[in-house]
Amino acid sequence: MSMTISALAKAGGVGVETVRYYQRRGLLATPERGEGIRRYGAADARRLAFIRSAQGAGFTLEQIGELLHLDAGQDRARARELAAERIAALDVKIAELQAARGALERLARQCHASEDGPCPIIAAFEG
Repeated sequence: MSMTISALAKAGGVGVETVRYYQRRGLLATPERGEGIRRYGAADARRLAFIRSAQGAGFTLEQIGELLHLDAGQDRARARELAAERIAALDVKIAELQAARGALERLARQCHASEDGPCPIIAAFEG
């Protein structure tokens, strides 16, 4: 499997500039030019997919770089530590979102309960 940077970007669901940015950050290798053009392989596509998946899980690019480095060194303890940190951060975010949802549900019930006066939803966001 050999592809251009644009094909790699398309396969990874990103733009060409994103691939170049990941290269500048050291997350993706920059292959040598062969016949005037850089060619990327299946390993590059897998790495790009890993980066995108890790971002989807909320890891920062710095953490992703560390995970990639850990994978090469097989430091599972640190990888588990990074995952636990991310899980804890997600738990905090989930609690915040659940609290916001609960508050909005209460306001929606109040708004539905009466047609008199200002809408509690609008009033809550004005103040």
